[in-house]
Amino acid sequence: MQNLAKLFALAAVLALSLLHEQSFGQRIIYSDPEKDDNRRLNFEIIGRVGGNFLVFKNNRARSWISVMDEEMQVTAKEELGYLPNPDKTINVDFFAYPEHVWMIFQYERRNIVHCVAAKLDKMGKRMGELIELDTTQIGFASDNRLYVVAGSEDKRKIALIKINTREKGLYRMSTLLFNQNMDLIKKYEHYIPMEDRNVQLGDIELDNEGSLVTTRFQRTFNDNISNASLLYLKPGVDTLVAYPLSIEGNWLDNLRLKIDNYNKRYILTSLFSRERRAGIDGCYFLVYNKSNASPQLEQLYTFSEQLRQEAKGNATTKTAFNDYFIRHLITRRDGGLLIGSESYYTTSRANTWNRWDYLYGSPYWGMNNFYVSPYSNRMWWGSVPRNQQAVRFHADNILLQSFGPTGELEWSQVISKSQFDDETDDLLSFQLMNTGGELHVLYNQQERRDKLLSDIVIRANGQAARNPALKNLDNGHQFMPARGKQVSSRIMIIPTVYRGYICFAKVEYN
Repeated sequence: MQNLAKLFALAAVLALSLLHEQSFGQRIIYSDPEKDDNRRLNFEIIGRVGGNFLVFKNNRARSWISVMDEEMQVTAKEELGYLPNPDKTINVDFFAYPEHVWMIFQYERRNIVHCVAAKLDKMGKRMGELIELDTTQIGFASDNRLYVVAGSEDKRKIALIKINTREKGLYRMSTLLFNQNMDLIKKYEHYIPMEDRNVQLGDIELDNEGSLVTTRFQRTFNDNISNASLLYLKPGVDTLVAYPLSIEGNWLDNLRLKIDNYNKRYILTSLFSRERRAGIDGCYFLVYNKSNASPQLEQLYTFSEQLRQEAKGNATTKTAFNDYFIRHLITRRDGGLLIGSESYYTTSRANTWNRWDYLYGSPYWGMNNFYVSPYSNRMWWGSVPRNQQAVRFHADNILLQSFGPTGELEWSQVISKSQFDDETDDLLSFQLMNTGGELHVLYNQQERRDKLLSDIVIRANGQAARNPALKNLDNGHQFMPARGKQVSSRIMIIPTVYRGYICFAKVEYN
């Protein structure tokens, strides 16, 4: 009997071990290095199309689509000969669908900016003719970054937006709204009052119903935000809906906007200070109900002393969050939300960095430009110039906070890490992989001389566990997790550096 009991106990242990392995199970598959994919490569992960993984690549004058199969083997390279040279091309945006991709690119020729759409199949080949969406004539000295391209979450609508700032107190926003087939639904204009020269517009987003959403805020030079409003523009309606934020003498840091299409809400969040250019005291967030045009929730959450102690890293308790930036904002169907922040800063021999040195102020808001882009887009070329002085980048602790539908804090989780690199931050920071029931926090952990990918699993109740089962971690591959993209519910594509070449890894969870 004793032997039988031991046998059952051993079987139970093995079953639990197998269950644990399956719950964390995943595999990593790497693409092979290619001669054109050196460190000068500019790229964007497009997504999963027709069972293939598509990546846009540019190296100097060449631009092409790289097509990879499920085993990350390159099956095709489609040259984009119709794309103008990089010195003429301003921006490229991609919208991936199950069987095709819309590529929208902008270029300048003879003081005219063109915005053009190309439909690509699952092999990156162009389907049909190029579609010219809009053109704008600009002055000789004007900035040519005119258009913002925004897509709805359900991918049924794409908006092309440009803003004319000729009248300093009243900006004219022109919008072309297209459906998923790039048929024009509506062309309309809105006027946005801009009472002061220090007033700016934030990111522009598009909801599933075709409404444009943005923020308008005031800051002086590189200072905090003293007042701000949520703006949304309904298609075909001349009325601009504006909701002034109730910050009551507090100072906001940097507004982050998120559309919750499922619950028809707009969510704004920012770190805040109680005094101008002072330390970070907590987090502000607004939940605005679009259906009844009123705030559902608006509050300032103050970080506790205990949380400061956990999150401070090398800082003091008082300055614990002064180097934190909001990286992620995730909505839940029950109305809750998750805010992910990270401590990020740089150091050099010449100066001490602080968050006001480069956080604020868009380089595209030149006062001599009649047409401007309201925020810096995710342009894949135009690498940031190297500084003459040696700069060290740091990315330290991560803070994840979950708030319930009524704004109550459900849990906080601090993930301790310490990352640094010289001259570049490609291998730093983190990415979130949302598999539905849990979150995977992916970042590089220093192991002797190598940076190895680490995976922290966050359960729905906030409990954290390190994934011990990251399989096929190749010491030769160094991951760039912050540049990764989730392309399905269980797959993320993450670029890697391998012997001086850019490769791509498929991280697939069971």
